[in-house]
Amino acid sequence: MVLPLSAAQAPGQRPTGPDRRIDETGSLGEASRSCGAGAGDGIAPGTIGWITLTLRPGRYELVCNIPGHYLAGMYTELNVTGR
Repeated sequence: MVLPLSAAQAPGQRPTGPDRRIDETGSLGEASRSCGAGAGDGIAPGTIGWITLTLRPGRYELVCNIPGHYLAGMYTELNVTGR
């Protein structure tokens, strides 16, 4: 999942709920097994998935929202710069 990061926000600091997932509100897109539009059901272990997005310059967080994965460190920052 791709989520915007504010200037003051660091990756890996989103709160998780009792289901050990983060709130998906504000998601800009999500890779899935089908690579189709809309919500997906994750990417199976040992396989690949992709998503094509047009992002404005800024900071974004790429996260895995399978229960417990975000808490285990499955996130990274993506910085998009303009020309």
